[in-house]
Amino acid sequence: MTTLTKHPDPAPAGGKHKPQRQGKATAGFRGTGDLKTALLFIAPALIGFVLFYLVPTIRGIYLSFTEYSILGDPEWIGTKNYERIAKDPLFWNALGVTGQYVVINIVLQTALALGIALLMHRVAKSTLIRGALLMPYLMANVIAALLWFWMLDYQIGIINQLIEWLGLPRVAFFGSEQWAIATQALINTWRHMGYTALLIFAGLQSIPNNVYEAASIDGSKGVSTFWRITLPLLRPVLVLVLVVTVIGSFQVFDTVAVTTAGGPVNATRVLQFYIYQRAFNEQDFGYGSALAVILFLILALVAFIQMKFLRGNQSDLD
Repeated sequence: MTTLTKHPDPAPAGGKHKPQRQGKATAGFRGTGDLKTALLFIAPALIGFVLFYLVPTIRGIYLSFTEYSILGDPEWIGTKNYERIAKDPLFWNALGVTGQYVVINIVLQTALALGIALLMHRVAKSTLIRGALLMPYLMANVIAALLWFWMLDYQIGIINQLIEWLGLPRVAFFGSEQWAIATQALINTWRHMGYTALLIFAGLQSIPNNVYEAASIDGSKGVSTFWRITLPLLRPVLVLVLVVTVIGSFQVFDTVAVTTAGGPVNATRVLQFYIYQRAFNEQDFGYGSALAVILFLILALVAFIQMKFLRGNQSDLD
């Protein structure tokens, strides 16, 4: 029996083989196919983003340069809306009230969430307890606001009844200029601190144990370890928490709308609620759009400053 041996193709003149491009062509084809598949999957979200975010944003910017009510066509007036904003005392009052709300909410929510996260990391390791912390966050803003509105009511609220039982005078949490905005911030803190704590807890989980072991060998313990190791290594997570919390705080609306409606005497008229009043109650959509653009610029500037100076994109673990 004769055995046939397959010899390689002879080299062309010059002694060099031509490179085979079949692998590259196949890879390129597969890459194109993967791209089409990826585009197919993200198409619904992309369409939703364009229709419900990008287009309204562009139209809102355009309307901010017009005088427009829903009964007529937009009339171009240039920068007059922005000139009105600079001289509007209600805008500056709303900005100041919003600033108070943001400061109270940021300080309380971050401090409480950090404490809860440390307890979850060191003491409470039950999945049930961690899940229970998310229960207030799963509640709608309106429901949470109405719940606390009745609990803090001056006449029939259980909190005021408890205060009176302790021998102290009742507190008009929503009817007092002194307490109204702080009460709104406390409600928001109660609702969001569990979610914020879980974000910080995830950051604690990412810190290697050998870092703490090395610190222990060097004699670092307790509070010293927290300030010198834990807190610096948590910086990227804390910056994320601050950015998200600040943006959410500037956009507070539901709690104010269902409890105080901006009162008493503009003490809780936050910027988002003022935009709603000017645009929908007074049908001044051009001015309302200009206020919304100002709010967008404030949020972009605050987020940029936080990321820039707090170095949120850098980690001490690197």
